[in-house]
Amino acid sequence: MTRFIISIRAAAAALLLCPPTQALAEADEDFRTHCAECHGENRLGGLGPALIPETLGRMRGPVLDEVIALGRPATQMPGFAEALTADQIAALTEYLTTPLDVVPDWTDIDITASREMSTGYEAADAPIWSADPMNITLVVETGDHHVSVLDGDSFEVLDRFPTPFAVHGGPKFSPDGRFVFIMSRDGWVQKYDLWSLQEVGRVRAGLNSRNIAISRDGKWLAVANYLPMTLAILSTDDLTPVKVMPIIARDGTQSRVSAVYQAPQRDSFILALKDAAEIWEVATDPDAAAVYEGFVHSYEKDMVEAIPSSEGLFARRRIEIAEPLDDFFFSDDYRNLIGAARDGSRAVVVNLTVGQEIAELPLNGMPHLGSGISWDRGDRRVMATPHLKEGKISVIDTESWELVSTIETEGPGFFLRSHENTPYFWADVFFGPNRDVMHVIDKQSLEIVKTLRPEPGATVAHVEFTRDGRYALVSVWEEDGAVIVYDAATLEEVMRLPMNKPSGKYNVWNKITFSEGTSH
Repeated sequence: MTRFIISIRAAAAALLLCPPTQALAEADEDFRTHCAECHGENRLGGLGPALIPETLGRMRGPVLDEVIALGRPATQMPGFAEALTADQIAALTEYLTTPLDVVPDWTDIDITASREMSTGYEAADAPIWSADPMNITLVVETGDHHVSVLDGDSFEVLDRFPTPFAVHGGPKFSPDGRFVFIMSRDGWVQKYDLWSLQEVGRVRAGLNSRNIAISRDGKWLAVANYLPMTLAILSTDDLTPVKVMPIIARDGTQSRVSAVYQAPQRDSFILALKDAAEIWEVATDPDAAAVYEGFVHSYEKDMVEAIPSSEGLFARRRIEIAEPLDDFFFSDDYRNLIGAARDGSRAVVVNLTVGQEIAELPLNGMPHLGSGISWDRGDRRVMATPHLKEGKISVIDTESWELVSTIETEGPGFFLRSHENTPYFWADVFFGPNRDVMHVIDKQSLEIVKTLRPEPGATVAHVEFTRDGRYALVSVWEEDGAVIVYDAATLEEVMRLPMNKPSGKYNVWNKITFSEGTSH
């Protein structure tokens, strides 16, 4: 089989040098014969995920030709090595990574038509298990597209349920912690009842999506889309679409939505526009339109445009900035937004109250602000961010916006995590030869107090704490991986829970209370 894969790669290389029209035409036929039943005649997904460059290009895991040849273990994806030749598989790979000539719209009618509510779902009057409802932790297992529901005290797995293909962005909990919403890259949103341990339903809110956010009152779920270029707002009650907003800048530029965030104190969603130099704020409170009107009169600048809707909901405010930003961190009161472009070497602070940039931060090395955290260091509030291209963590004073310290690490990192009940924050080294390293850093001295190497040679990443901060959960990000439970005080390993490529972990209490040290 290894020789077969090598021959596929040789055929693919030849296609890249000179893509034959005839081969691609035959690949179209092969797709319709072997793939369309699960992935849709238009490649936009069905039982299986969308097979378009926007979805496939960023997926980690085996290369596409190997997936076609060998299938994916523990899924319904079979291998086609016996049915297709190496040349046919190479041509099919080229075909699937070719953009569609026309990407169809995905309107509220399409969203409604995709909605699937579970016929066997029964809402329990109380949790059917005896664990602390506020100390439930979800583990996203990307290896076989499941989520495990953990009791945060005993670490017993209460349930393990299938999710849409390629979950992306963190799950979002209803304010009471009962329901969780999970989104996939190809736009499927799943609603799951943690009390009943049952799926409630799912709906496709876009064709290629980035993340979701839930409003403070728990009524609305916003879905950030690359394709089409929209923000889809769903009712959390029954997953019906209530608003689909085209993303068009003031100058007419259509833009993808890099991400959407909840700003709880502001009763709004904050949007990062990837292709336009604007930030949008969308109201989730019926009275926000009047507040925005006052903003316009106070600052005498046309920075607000209300979209007509019932009771003032979903009024839109534009904040114009110097350049597009697609990675955000927020101050604790959500008055200030710290943003950076993923390919840039600087970050800016935007005051959301006045709608203007107020400071610039020297954060080269591609800061990953979405994983930033903040805490009190002495009598000052600071925030820290890892960097995706350099082995360092930058610590910033959030009052003066000055660089406090640069902590050298053993390589570029992806996630920082902490908790109000621990003196440390944890930083992974996600990229490079030291991806098996986890640094534990003192929040006051900013010194690395311990460097963990729990599974030599494996990727170790993403920490989540239990509700009380007593335990830290670390992922061994491999298909034969595990969630490792550490005592957060002694930094000693307590137990290992076998998992299939566990990525993110999300504790109900920490997320719904915006616990210190967790991401938004």
